[in-house]
Amino acid sequence: MFDPPLTIQQIHEHWMWRALDQAQRAFDHEEVPVGAIVVHQDRIIGEGYNLREALNDPTAHAEMIAITQAAEQLQSWRLLDCTLYVTLEPCPMCAGAIVQSRIPRLVYGTMDPKSGACNSLYQITDDARLNHRVNVTAGVHQAECQAILKEFFAMQRAKGKK
Repeated sequence: MFDPPLTIQQIHEHWMWRALDQAQRAFDHEEVPVGAIVVHQDRIIGEGYNLREALNDPTAHAEMIAITQAAEQLQSWRLLDCTLYVTLEPCPMCAGAIVQSRIPRLVYGTMDPKSGACNSLYQITDDARLNHRVNVTAGVHQAECQAILKEFFAMQRAKGKK
């Protein structure tokens, strides 16, 4: 007997757990808990979590770190045949980087009504005026992605921060 092949949804769920692992690392370092991974040919070639506080760098978003690592791995700025998994809908900066790096697929966990640039506020990844569009899947492990953010911001408010 053999195991049936995984569905696309099961594959997305598997990889989103890995992005959530990165978000937990951010949480543990008192960074906004967003995690990202880049998958190419069924293996992670880039991973990252928010490091804005640690690096004092406004561009140190999880997606930017994962994309940079992936480009180094592939020795190319074109991340063709890759999928980016991220726990929170990318902001305009990160959505722009996704388009610029030619990533064909984006899967994210939960929408960001304050700065989301793939569905919520803007649709940068699907803007016909740009030279590349991205296939976007939203809502994978949405409850888990929302929960870690809510817990983090509740803790920050309890400490009188953010």
